[in-house]
Amino acid sequence: MREDESGFEITQQQGGWVIRMWWPVGPITGGPQRMTVEPAEGAEPRDVVRGISTTVLRRLDLAAAVNLAKKAPKAQETLEDVTRSLDASGEAAGRLLAAEGVSERYLAMLAATYAAMAESGAPAPVPWLARLIERRPETIKDHLKKARRDGYLGTVAGKAGGEVTDKTRAALKSMASAES
Repeated sequence: MREDESGFEITQQQGGWVIRMWWPVGPITGGPQRMTVEPAEGAEPRDVVRGISTTVLRRLDLAAAVNLAKKAPKAQETLEDVTRSLDASGEAAGRLLAAEGVSERYLAMLAATYAAMAESGAPAPVPWLARLIERRPETIKDHLKKARRDGYLGTVAGKAGGEVTDKTRAALKSMASAES
């Protein structure tokens, strides 16, 4: 594995080919964002002349590469930072709910936290939010539905989570300026 400030690169060799897989800095939540396949140094010319075969690609151990990337020190540090930030945001949403009920400010914080959790690749953001807010997952699902209906959380077709809306950004900005 090779690591620098931009991301992580993991290399595998399959026959006469070298496959390089690259992930950007941040939590590793899936496969690489870029892959290159090149002839290996000293590869047999007859293997290279025929080109990359589907056999070479099928033998690629993507699961092992993902697991290795997740163990990179910068990936671990970034994941811990993201988790701390999301925990703090979820707890803040819980404090808003306790103080104001299902208010606009709460829905904005909930929507932003949920979208960030989904974007980070969290496998189960609703139970995580429920634990932080100290409510049942069903209650959080109802609040998220209300956030969508009220325009705080948009949908992204074919993707879990959602999109933070301009309404949410404005509510969060007013909350931040009120605290200053």
